[in-house]
Amino acid sequence: MEQIIKGDELSQSENIVETNLEKLKALFPEIVTEGKIDFNALKESLGEELENTSQYYRMNWSDKNKAKREAQKPTTGTLRPAIEESIDWDSTKNLYVEGDNLEVLKTLQKGYANKVDLIYIDPPYNTGKDFVYKDDYSDNLQNYKTITGQLDNSGNNLSTNSETEGRYHSNWLNMMYPRLLIARNLLNNKGVIFLSIDNHEVENLKKICSEIFGEDNFVAQFIWRNGRTSSSIYTNEHEYILCYAKSINSVSHIKYEGADSIISDRAVKKIGVKNPSSEISFTKGIRFEGDDNIFPRKFGDSEVIEITKGVLECKDGKLANDVTINAGWVMKDMIESWLIEEEVFDSKGQKVTEFFFKSNGVLQYVKERGTIHPKTIIENISTKSGGIEVEKLMGAKVFDYPKPIQLLKYLMPIASKDALIMDFFSGSASSAQAVYEMNMTDNGTRNFIQIQLPEISYEGLTEPFIDEDGKEKSRFIIDSKTGFPKVKKDSEARKAGYYLLTEIGKERIRRAAKKIAEEHPEKSKNLDLGFKVFKLDTSNIKGWDGNPDNLDNSLFDIQDNIKTDRTEHDVLYEILLKYGLDLSLPIEEKIIEGKTVFSVGYGVLFICLADNITSKVAQGIGTWKKALNPEACSVVFKDSGFTDVEKTNSVQTLKRFGITEIKSI
Repeated sequence: MEQIIKGDELSQSENIVETNLEKLKALFPEIVTEGKIDFNALKESLGEELENTSQYYRMNWSDKNKAKREAQKPTTGTLRPAIEESIDWDSTKNLYVEGDNLEVLKTLQKGYANKVDLIYIDPPYNTGKDFVYKDDYSDNLQNYKTITGQLDNSGNNLSTNSETEGRYHSNWLNMMYPRLLIARNLLNNKGVIFLSIDNHEVENLKKICSEIFGEDNFVAQFIWRNGRTSSSIYTNEHEYILCYAKSINSVSHIKYEGADSIISDRAVKKIGVKNPSSEISFTKGIRFEGDDNIFPRKFGDSEVIEITKGVLECKDGKLANDVTINAGWVMKDMIESWLIEEEVFDSKGQKVTEFFFKSNGVLQYVKERGTIHPKTIIENISTKSGGIEVEKLMGAKVFDYPKPIQLLKYLMPIASKDALIMDFFSGSASSAQAVYEMNMTDNGTRNFIQIQLPEISYEGLTEPFIDEDGKEKSRFIIDSKTGFPKVKKDSEARKAGYYLLTEIGKERIRRAAKKIAEEHPEKSKNLDLGFKVFKLDTSNIKGWDGNPDNLDNSLFDIQDNIKTDRTEHDVLYEILLKYGLDLSLPIEEKIIEGKTVFSVGYGVLFICLADNITSKVAQGIGTWKKALNPEACSVVFKDSGFTDVEKTNSVQTLKRFGITEIKSI
């Protein structure tokens, strides 16, 4: 039995650098020398497709390399389940995660890589008044716990990013860059990301997205006319939404599902530069509308049609003879493909089902309106409507400028009805409610992952302090009774009892689900209207934790490696994350020989974290595995749960059932 220790791949999130190196080795095996990458050999393999000059087109800013390295650095953090705050815990596939989104995205790397269909984010616009996440690259988990008041109030790193700071744009870019790098890894090949932004950072955001996703994967830049903001010279009426694909050639067209799904129009136009005259030969038997008729060799005023061979004749509703026609065809290649019975699709992905002659002798086409193409100018959806939606649902104006649900519904159809949709700047959880409502409308099975930092939802009293760089900053004054900052000014959210943005988001999802269930009792029975709540924290396993709270006691932690304030469910979900398993997988619980054993994903993984384990427990696990018959199976125990003899006997027992992947923590 192999123990998982600190530094093992199963004690931390995905190591992106190692993963990328393995991809390189697979693509270019000739560049590997004694297990290392020979960079000169790589350059030779790439031929002339290299930029060798020191001056070339690229975007750079202060600490860009640090931001990139931070995205590549694994985390030992975990997500702890909050079952009491969730709805339909055992059945739902929706997730709501409280925590710093950079660390949360890292924890999801193994289980959700290439699984997300659509990401929508509404990040801070860097107006000088909104919050910017100031990462501490030495230890983001400790930084997060300080920001959220889980550690003593030695400072507050969540602050406004004013233009008076020397690195106004750099600070914002350093916040966005690593998060987008990781987000790209989570998208599948058909996946797309939408990013809301205004004119403060739209140019910079587009440049870093083109670098991360590739210029060729730019899909669209939407202009959202969302109202009016007065300006000294011009009135600002719009914001932007950028859209990039993981791989634009793999992105599906948006399916059309309206009643008017058939399109029919003429297949000829006036002869000209765009539609030069050419000949096409038609075989007899093609459908011909109207009464029996023989047409002249040349007819039509502006759209001239000339019969160059045979006779154009309608008889009994069909073309009576083979005929060659000269005209200004608009779909010549498609017509010729259809004539030899090939499937024909236009440039929009719409299937051409038929060509036929109208009663006037003009060739007509029939298409299935298989796709739609929404416009990049979004109108008649105002910012105010988002506020009204929240206020109506929550009973008070608890959130400023939430994104309207209708806006998200406009964007989401590019993903399939069973899409996994992520929002890692969740805010008021507009995107979660949009998922519920879209599923209600079209019987979809979409699911969401919401990620939000538990920011304070009101204005708190602060006091100045001097940071390590000698600059004066401010920090919240914590009320010792409530654990929250003392109030400077009550907000509507605070008056309504919401201290944190995450409280608003979770309650909005609950109320949105309840509203749908009450208004549509029968239809809602088939919908997933639940969500699982998880909260970012340091590892549950003392030996995996990169920053134990008390290093002096670490030598005494060997006997019981699980932190005293953590539950079996905490450890269970950390193991799922580190094994790269979906957090929504079904989990069954059994008592075997008086010990709790969990089966994850119908026997893919068995976990037992009890004390005083015997080989009889292993026997029970083996019998359970035999009944479930999974293709592959692993078992994880608590290392201190065995005596040495029972550990050896348990391993041998499991091997008799064909289980060889046995680990301990």
